[in-house]
Amino acid sequence: MAIDIKEVEHIALLARINISEKEKAEFAEQMTQILQYVEKLNELNTNEVEPLYHILPIYNVFREDNVVESPDRDELFANAPQHEDGYYKVPRIL
Repeated sequence: MAIDIKEVEHIALLARINISEKEKAEFAEQMTQILQYVEKLNELNTNEVEPLYHILPIYNVFREDNVVESPDRDELFANAPQHEDGYYKVPRIL
């Protein structure tokens, strides 16, 4: 796949950069070479290759989810400096 100068101009417009006519020709050639190099990857047989989802082995680091009884409300409020009508009482912040 060859990149022409019109495509280079479009890419430069999207990137919001100004390039000279000489640079446009150079970039067109360089981009074409890059795409030709990347196209070689399509020649590889990847049928037996497992997809790589992450570079490092990932495992679940969370603990098991166990159902436990909730502490009694009075027991929770025993640690609170102030409480009123079943709620923690905190200073007002403006």
